[in-house]
Amino acid sequence: MKLVLCGILILIMLVSVLPAANSPDSLASTQNDYPNVFIDCRSCDTDYIRTEITFINYVIDRKDADIHILITRERTASNGREYTLTFYGEKRFSGINDTLSYTTFQDDTDDLIRQKMVHYLKLGLIRYMARTPMAGNLSVNYRSASKKEKIEDDWDYWVFRTSLNSFFNGEKTYNSQYLNFRFRIDRITEDWKIRFRFGANYSEDNFDYGGQTLSSYRRGQNISALVVKSLNNHWSAGIKSLAYTSTYANIDRSISIFPALEYNVFPYSDFTRRELRLLYRLGYSYSVYNEVTIYDKTEEGRFSESLEIVLELKQPWGSVETSLQGSHYFFDFSKNSLTFYSELSLRLFKGFSLNLRGGYSMIHDQLSLQKSDIRPEEVLLRRKQLETQYSYWGSIGISYTFGSIYNNIVNPRFGN
Repeated sequence: MKLVLCGILILIMLVSVLPAANSPDSLASTQNDYPNVFIDCRSCDTDYIRTEITFINYVIDRKDADIHILITRERTASNGREYTLTFYGEKRFSGINDTLSYTTFQDDTDDLIRQKMVHYLKLGLIRYMARTPMAGNLSVNYRSASKKEKIEDDWDYWVFRTSLNSFFNGEKTYNSQYLNFRFRIDRITEDWKIRFRFGANYSEDNFDYGGQTLSSYRRGQNISALVVKSLNNHWSAGIKSLAYTSTYANIDRSISIFPALEYNVFPYSDFTRRELRLLYRLGYSYSVYNEVTIYDKTEEGRFSESLEIVLELKQPWGSVETSLQGSHYFFDFSKNSLTFYSELSLRLFKGFSLNLRGGYSMIHDQLSLQKSDIRPEEVLLRRKQLETQYSYWGSIGISYTFGSIYNNIVNPRFGN
């Protein structure tokens, strides 16, 4: 009860020191002249946008918007980003829609990226502002570009990337180290996608307990290659190969090759807003194990097939990403797996959002499980794969926002 009374007193004190609001007539004039805009983007620097674009009202819910701007991004072959800005006209701008796209580069700074964002937001807003009383206050400038000859790509679209990352921490009775190395090669054009990946990782944990030092290690390497040919706006064909080692999965070495065929119900050109892909793989895997498996195998080769269905939607009402993948080995159809994954972000009604994420797997194809006993510390630290018939995970989140619909002011004092 005392805590509640203290909270009420603090609220009264805060309200008492707030400055008087602007006159209703002045505020109403601003709200009527400027269009209400809802920017639908999780990764954008909205504080910067609000300080750079001041001729609109920013609202906190799409139901209050005259213009709903949905911003999506996809990775490019050179590790940049392609941004797509989709403008949806609502209320007084109903039926006036537009789409703009632009590309950022890998070496662009965060400041340059947000400058480009603001530039294209302004371009997209012009057609709406031209239909408001504020049109007379706008001016359009054109900066003439110097004439350039066509630049030949000496690398023929090949892009190479490498990275080395480490992490370590510790205290009196515990320390850990982690090291990760990656090397990537990409060549992506409209007709071909070629990708090569190499990765290696090592992790170590050490515990001092009862006068003893307990250590646990985990290491792995992997190499993969993917080649995809675009057949038309709905079909693609490709082949993927994979080789890896894993102390966790009891794999000394394993190599696989999977020819594949994919069909997209929607045109590939719509990928920033919607996708419904069916991906079929048929392949062969050969594995050599570190320890004898529960099936008394030290090595084996198996044929398998899989089918994956993926749905991705990015719309004004929210986003959906759902996949269902099933696979089995041909030598024994009971050795199979089925994995479901879904991520939903929905705006159910004004101010209320629901976020659901989760996955569930039915697992009956653990061929590499070691037969010998696993040490307790390896179980506790998840250094070895254990037998299971299922796995699951999930998260649920809701948010509700109410009050003033406007979100124009940026105040950086005391941080965010």
